[in-house]
Amino acid sequence: MHDNTLNHSRGFINRRQLLQTAGGGIGSWALSHLFNTDQLQAEEISGPLTSKSPHHKASAKSVIFIFAYGGPSQVDMFDYKPALAKWHGKSIPVFEKSDAFNKTTKDTAMMSPYKFSRHGKAGLFFSELIPEIASCADDICLMNSLHCESNNHAPALFQMNTGFILAGRPSMGSWISYGLGSENASLPSFVVMWDHRGGPIGGAQNWTSGFLPAAYQGTPLRSVGQPIIDLQADRPLRPGQQELRLRMLQRLNQQFVDSNPLEKELAARIDSYELAYKMQFAAPDVVDLSRETRETKALYGLNRPISSYFGKQCLLARRMVEKGVRFVQIYSGGADQQLSWDAHSGLQNNLDQHCPEVDRPIAGLLKDLKRRGMLEDTLVIFGGEFGRMPTNQGTIGRDHNPRGFTMLLAGGGVKGGMTYGATDDFGYAAQKDPVSINDFHATCLHLLGMDHEHLTFHHRSRDMRLTDVGGAVIHDIIS
Repeated sequence: MHDNTLNHSRGFINRRQLLQTAGGGIGSWALSHLFNTDQLQAEEISGPLTSKSPHHKASAKSVIFIFAYGGPSQVDMFDYKPALAKWHGKSIPVFEKSDAFNKTTKDTAMMSPYKFSRHGKAGLFFSELIPEIASCADDICLMNSLHCESNNHAPALFQMNTGFILAGRPSMGSWISYGLGSENASLPSFVVMWDHRGGPIGGAQNWTSGFLPAAYQGTPLRSVGQPIIDLQADRPLRPGQQELRLRMLQRLNQQFVDSNPLEKELAARIDSYELAYKMQFAAPDVVDLSRETRETKALYGLNRPISSYFGKQCLLARRMVEKGVRFVQIYSGGADQQLSWDAHSGLQNNLDQHCPEVDRPIAGLLKDLKRRGMLEDTLVIFGGEFGRMPTNQGTIGRDHNPRGFTMLLAGGGVKGGMTYGATDDFGYAAQKDPVSINDFHATCLHLLGMDHEHLTFHHRSRDMRLTDVGGAVIHDIIS
């Protein structure tokens, strides 16, 4: 049971006590391993990120969630709707103005300016915008019937990431870290990479640990320059100097623990400092792409200016899950409007920019994982907080659409070469086998070996969970 109220036997904690505890946390770890040069490879994980057994046999052990912030247009990328060409410029009978965002005033159909064709053995539809992703059709499941509760970015982002439209709840990555722990004591269990053009609305609330201990929150990597800063000390210490410092800090830390046996919040902070210390040894190797072959870099699109940035993030994601990172989230698109996937004005300009940025890197990630034997236990997800309307916003753009949109899934025990669910003839609302966000989260947890109804955390007199009081596993997509 976890209580957000700090438990201190002597009242409020002061700054000196914080520094003693935080520093001592580093000391207690470092001293016990100081003379073992191979400890990083052999160390067993302890503390909140201790590896835990799943509820049942898992198909996946890690997740790479590629988040197209702004809402990619499903009817221009994945969800082929020939009826839009027939009804182009005419009023769509299923459209309800009250469900649109605040800019759409017309209910006239707008056909996709892009051609669709079938791919793979099952003949999945993909548009000409994403030919590289289409080449992986036999490994992909297109979930075409998602729906969410909000048509505004912030609450929709929060719901997709945390299960709730309000900020402050633990994110999906945090729940997974809490439920399964970590496979690597020297790297974060949950890593976030955002776009160099800016982060998503809500910022860190999208990868927060909420009421879960702070050890489970997402660790963001820098979008420009070195992904992780301050991995090296400002200046080298003389032989024995660090040992003396750590011995002192360990003694101070033990004094504090003896006086505050019920302390919990600072224990999580200590763990984060210890992780930072360990990352000095392990992280530089993970983020160093110099050892990757030229062929691998080209596979991810690093040799092309338009895809090199996102390709680097996808390649880093593969290297991280290869080293045991449990959950990696990559954001495509930053700031707002055309800098993200928010195609209110200039649909073609938007998609012609963003699709080439991600097409080769995502396909390269799937192909690289598959050839390394990692795709079978790595769940790859691509999608946004909602989709786009099948109507013309009046500026040759598409408005927000929470009623029906697509999520791409691959690997991790998901059936490839299939489409699940469907929207109506126009791509306006989920009609066949609708999937709620709770259903989506329940299915992802199931693939990772967790029962969403039993993955709980007691908070404010309730057993909280990612799916709250809803959610059903979509067994039809599981191989």
